[in-house]
Amino acid sequence: VQLQASGGGLVQPGGSLRLSCVASGRPFSNYIMGWFRQAPGKEREWVASKRWSAVTYYADSVKGRFTISRDSAKNTAYLQMSSLYPEDTAVYYCAASSQADVTSVPIPNEYNYWGQGTQVTVSS
Repeated sequence: VQLQASGGGLVQPGGSLRLSCVASGRPFSNYIMGWFRQAPGKEREWVASKRWSAVTYYADSVKGRFTISRDSAKNTAYLQMSSLYPEDTAVYYCAASSQADVTSVPIPNEYNYWGQGTQVTVSS
């Protein structure tokens, strides 16, 4: 089972990026897909999660700016990031959970599988 994150890069403040996370090795249709981020010297922070249904969850810090989506045919999750701030700079990780519920989606230990991370740098 593997998660492969990609799409990071350098972007100016106010810009946009789309991250992708391809899942392989098994179908992830029953899993919650999530995105986390970790800035230097800080703990890993939950960003957003999505079930295969329309249900989505967002951290307050990204609500209205980031959108999480999934393509079941491609076994892929996306994180569309807009209106980026320098404080969004971090390594972004995708993760999959078979057990998280509405109260536990922000908890990293609820996620069974993790991708390798992709660096997002917001700077002028």
